[in-house]
Amino acid sequence: MKLNLSPTLENEFVILTPLTIENYKELISIGAEDKLVQYSPSDIYSAKSLKNYVEVALEQKARSISIPFIIYDKSKKQYAGSTRYMNINLKNKVLEIGSTWIGKEFQGTGLNTHMKSLMIDHVFEKMNFEKIEFRIDERNIRSRKAVEKLGGVLEGVLRENVYLLDGFKRNTCCYGILKEEWLS
Repeated sequence: MKLNLSPTLENEFVILTPLTIENYKELISIGAEDKLVQYSPSDIYSAKSLKNYVEVALEQKARSISIPFIIYDKSKKQYAGSTRYMNINLKNKVLEIGSTWIGKEFQGTGLNTHMKSLMIDHVFEKMNFEKIEFRIDERNIRSRKAVEKLGGVLEGVLRENVYLLDGFKRNTCCYGILKEEWLS
């Protein structure tokens, strides 16, 4: 199966285009927001660390295990953050949607739900994958509820498996959506 590593996804609310070493600069001010990714191990707070974050994502893309996107909010006419397909497993037709972060002014606006629905539709209808996974810090109730609202099923908790930037070792909730659950 040939994987399109540079799709553009769009609906009436959001455009997801490939994240690049050129366009990531649109996200520097968003990445610098205080405690934007407090539940994530990702460092995006400075222009230098954000560039490194993008370089790692693009290296993973070159290995066909990640497809990073820059998020554009059509109603606000502004870049809003980043997300990606990651841990792509072609053999088992499973991938994860993760590394999602959006600026505070975009949170609670419905953008994340529209974006995730668009991504899920694409995975099941165009990429012909059979399962999507989400991994969320156990303490991040807002993100957990958002994934549950989309139909994600809690499959288990990985105990103390990821160090965060502040040295805290989080528990990670693993959610999944099967193709037949989404399309029914």
